[in-house]
Amino acid sequence: MGCEMEPLLLAWSYFRRRKFQLCADLCTQMLEKSPLDQEPDPELSISQAAWILKARALTEMVYIDEIDVDQEGIAEMMLDENAIAQVPRPGTSLKLPGTNQVGGPSPAVRPITQAGRPLTGFLRPSTHSGRPGTVEQAIRTPRTAYTARPITSSSGRFVRLGTASMLTSPDGPFINLSRLNLAKYAQKPKLAKALFEYIFHHENDVKTALDLAALSTEHSQYKDWWWKVQIGKCYYRLRMYREAEKQFKSALRQQEMVDTFLYLAKVYISLDQPMTALNLFKQGLFTFPGEVSLLCGIARICEEMNDISAAAEYYKEVLKQDNTHVEAIACIGSNHFYSDQPEIALRFYRRLLQMGVYNCQLFNNLGLCCFYAQQYDMTLTSFERALSLAENEEEAADVWYNLGHVAVGIGDTNLAHQCLRLTLVNNHHHAEAYNNLAVLEMRKGHVEQARALLQTAASLAPHMYEPHFNFATISDKIGDLQRSYVAAQKSEAAFPDHVDTQHLIKQLRQHFAML
Repeated sequence: MGCEMEPLLLAWSYFRRRKFQLCADLCTQMLEKSPLDQEPDPELSISQAAWILKARALTEMVYIDEIDVDQEGIAEMMLDENAIAQVPRPGTSLKLPGTNQVGGPSPAVRPITQAGRPLTGFLRPSTHSGRPGTVEQAIRTPRTAYTARPITSSSGRFVRLGTASMLTSPDGPFINLSRLNLAKYAQKPKLAKALFEYIFHHENDVKTALDLAALSTEHSQYKDWWWKVQIGKCYYRLRMYREAEKQFKSALRQQEMVDTFLYLAKVYISLDQPMTALNLFKQGLFTFPGEVSLLCGIARICEEMNDISAAAEYYKEVLKQDNTHVEAIACIGSNHFYSDQPEIALRFYRRLLQMGVYNCQLFNNLGLCCFYAQQYDMTLTSFERALSLAENEEEAADVWYNLGHVAVGIGDTNLAHQCLRLTLVNNHHHAEAYNNLAVLEMRKGHVEQARALLQTAASLAPHMYEPHFNFATISDKIGDLQRSYVAAQKSEAAFPDHVDTQHLIKQLRQHFAML
């Protein structure tokens, strides 16, 4: 005769083992036997415990960490009503990262993004695209490395989460928000906190969540820091940054928590105040010395502002505290690679492989490091493994592009031509492939094809200086001096310190002066 487990304890066990659907189903059965509305006892009863547990289980199914994942869409960037200085002081803005070149790499050595930042070793949604200055740039900016379509609006993501979550309760929503007496629940802190997270994350009704948080804060006589943080999160979601800042600061005065520092730093970054965010992170390190998330936040801001050497130092501090931090290992490895130290970069990428990271990007980087470190026996096998692990055409295009580099390095121009063609087959928006293919066509003497390819590359990636400079050089050779001068000026705007561009412009001006 087997003994059955008590239902509430079994549901809690499911929750602890992250079997949220089973937990919610069991809690539903318990609530059907003893509905919460019929429970006279104001203390925490079995039905109330089941109600809270079901709300938490449904919340965990759709929960997204608000601290890291923050993608800005075209609507948020172009229709932002927050007034920010149009001409900020050098080194104080994320909009103009090129103004702070202390320790920053040259675009000739390290490729840059459309926003003018050097490519990092780790893909982060909030920093991949930067803040475009015009609608045209925003439309051209891809949302991630996986798709060329820009983010239309981040609010759409939250709406989709809210509608998809209805699938968890086919009979209708678990809680009818329109009939809730928020003032009644605000007087029961144990119920109110679970209810708030359900409304905020599962139903995505920010206004109702904000009303509940305001009533609960008032009931706690403004002494509960947790509710102030939740009000700040609601204000941040509603893009009311100054109100969110007040709430987070008030919460920090009552109780210093790592998450609150991170939320407040997010507000300052949204307001384009990176120096204030840096000072806040350093203030947090006084209270929480060695905290990895704070150190990582400082490193990210330094990286966004082109201060790569400072970013590398902070990532090293991160590794002293947590030697399995994937982002820090990847960024330091990328920095060593672009600093012409492929052997050291190879050690970091091998460390990621030992930790269990097994994807296309890692083998792609390993193949490049092996090639530049002259370990040719591993180069092609790494790229073969990367191709087999490619999850989409964009990843395969990057691998073929790098194989084209390897082919150029060993002098096989026919193989390089084929690899670059395969790159464009997989991703016809690959500007670097168009540029390199134009160089190969020029070597074969196909001038018009090379010019057409360079014009395509320049239109796809106006932030790159190479297509402009190559087009200017070809136009100069065939005698089209006017187009050569226009392209050379675009190249200079993209990379002011490029010596060859300066020489070409000087030479063209001398030609024009003689006319």
